Amino acid sequence: MRQYNKDVDVDSKYVGYYMRNPEFRKKFQAFAGSMSTRASLTNDALLGLIIKLPSLAEQQRIAKILSSLDDKIELNNAINRNLEEQAQSIFKSWFIDFEPFGGKMPEDWKLGTVADITVSHDSKRIPLSSMQRYSMKKIYPYYGATSCMDYVEDYIFDGIYLLLGEDGTVVDEDGFPILQYVEGKFWVNNHAHVLTGKSGYSVEMLYLFFSMTKVQEIVTGAVQPKISQGRLNGLTAIVPNEKTSKAFDEIIQPMFRQIRLIRQEIQHLTGLRDILLPKLMSEAFYNNSKN
Repeated sequence: MRQYNKDVDVDSKYVGYYMRNPEFRKKFQAFAGSMSTRASLTNDALLGLIIKLPSLAEQQRIAKILSSLDDKIELNNAINRNLEEQAQSIFKSWFIDFEPFGGKMPEDWKLGTVADITVSHDSKRIPLSSMQRYSMKKIYPYYGATSCMDYVEDYIFDGIYLLLGEDGTVVDEDGFPILQYVEGKFWVNNHAHVLTGKSGYSVEMLYLFFSMTKVQEIVTGAVQPKISQGRLNGLTAIVPNEKTSKAFDEIIQPMFRQIRLIRQEIQHLTGLRDILLPKLMSEAFYNNSKN
C-alpha cells in the first residue's frame, strides 16, 4: 500500500482502522479482482493501492477514538471470560469432583445420558440460502454451526438457547464442542443443534456441562465432521436431584445475567465503532481536501 502524500507521517493504528473501512475494502476487492493470481491478491494488490492520509495529529485523534472503543470491548470480553471461568470452576467442583458431597456422587443422583437433560428443537430449524437472505432486512441474527452468519428480517426462536455445532466445524482443537449461548429473537440454519435443558438443567447449566465435556469420540465423517442427534443423546451425563440443580442454578444465574448484559454493551460498542469508523475517515478526507 503506497502513500499518496508522502510528506505526512503515518500512525500505524490509523492505517489499521483505515484498512477496516468499508470504502477501503470495496476498493481493495475491486483492485484485487483485476489481478490474475492468488500471489497477486496477497502482495501486489495491497502494495498497488494508493492512500491519502490526513495530518498525523488527525490520524492520532481518529485512532484514539476508535481504539478507546476497542479497548472497552476487549475489557468487557475479558470480564465475561472470567465470569464464565468462575461458573465452570463451580460446576467442576459440584458435578465432576463432587467436593460439596464428600468427593463422591450422592446416591439419589443418577448416571444418565444427554437425552435425559436436553430438549432438542432441531425440527424447527429452517436453512436459508445466501440468495434468500440477500434481499432481507438485516434485523435478527442468523446462526450457523459456529457463529452468527448474517441477519434476516424474521425469527423462529425467541428466548435463551444453547446451539451446538452439528456439522462442519463441530469441535475445537481440544475436542470440546463448538457452543453458542444465545438469547433474544434469532434464526438458525440446520448446521447447529438447538437445545434447552430438562431434569433440572437450565440452559446455563447445560452450557457449562458441554463446555467441559469432550465430544471428539462421537464425531463422524472424515471430510465433513458431524455430531448426529443420536450420538449426542448417547453421551453420559450426571443427573443430580432437583434440589441440588436448583441450588446450583441460584449461584450461576447472576453470573450469566451479568454476561448477557455485558454482551449487550459489547454489541452496542461494536455498532458505535462500526458507524464512527467510516464517518471519521470521511470527515478526515473532507477536511484534508480543504487544506
